[in-house]
Amino acid sequence: MMKKTAIAEPGHDHRVYVNLHQLVVLRQRASRLTFLPRQPANSVLNGRHASKLRGRGLNFEELRAYLPGDDIRTLDWKVTARTGTPHVRVYTEERDRPTLLLVDQRMSMFFGSQVYMKSVIAAEAAAIAAHLLLAQGDRVGGLVFSDDAISEHRPVRSAVAVHRMLASIADANGRLSARGQATRPDLFNRMLRSAARIAKTNYLVLIFSDFDGVDAASEPLIRRLARHNDLLLFNIADPMAGRIPANAHLAISDGALQAEIDTSSAETHKQIETFAQDRLAHIRGWAQKYQQPFLPLSTQFSALDQISHLLGVS
Repeated sequence: MMKKTAIAEPGHDHRVYVNLHQLVVLRQRASRLTFLPRQPANSVLNGRHASKLRGRGLNFEELRAYLPGDDIRTLDWKVTARTGTPHVRVYTEERDRPTLLLVDQRMSMFFGSQVYMKSVIAAEAAAIAAHLLLAQGDRVGGLVFSDDAISEHRPVRSAVAVHRMLASIADANGRLSARGQATRPDLFNRMLRSAARIAKTNYLVLIFSDFDGVDAASEPLIRRLARHNDLLLFNIADPMAGRIPANAHLAISDGALQAEIDTSSAETHKQIETFAQDRLAHIRGWAQKYQQPFLPLSTQFSALDQISHLLGVS
């Protein structure tokens, strides 16, 4: 069972908002974790599961004569036939890999009925990933998207650049407010299109979102990203979404207009729960269809505890 870990920070409630210091100190706390292909036995990224990481790509190094002990699968049959002498193609693993973190900080994420806001879980989970990926030598970049903007950070292998991206996440998180308005319903797909423009091939793409706004145009964009890259889907949800209380009057708002929903109506109650369940089924379906890992995160526990659990590290 996961314990509840808090990062004590004076001056703000870490469950509602994050600041830059909060994201930076996660580097030491997450040092035992890794996103490399070799995973602990209980990790959701382990090869025993339906989907796993493919790892870094290979660079062609040289063509040379076959030597005893060489893997026969590396034989270049065309060159061997042309020269009459066995030749092998030599590859080396790429020393680094470009990664792209898509971090959702829209108004739909500014909600939490348990311990944390969804926006906080997304921010901390993305920070943990950024630290881990940089530590293993990869180039780290990201897209931080709020309702009014997408902040783009190109993948580079630089602690300064990661710090800059974490500052961008903290800034977007700090702008969230109960009075904020959801202004761009198509922003999720815009973010996917931006990611596809950057991540051409052999990227590791991590999405931290509640996937609000997915529609018929979303799946082709997910398919495009998954075709030539590794894709990790971190679905951030609040338990209340699947267990709407009955006989309650809920006030909902988009920052400008407010409406009240009476869940004592069996039909209304069912429609709300079905909506949340259908969205989750869509995301799980994409993960299964394109053999990409699905990593569920909740507002009940800290991001660090949950990611440690998902990666098989107690």
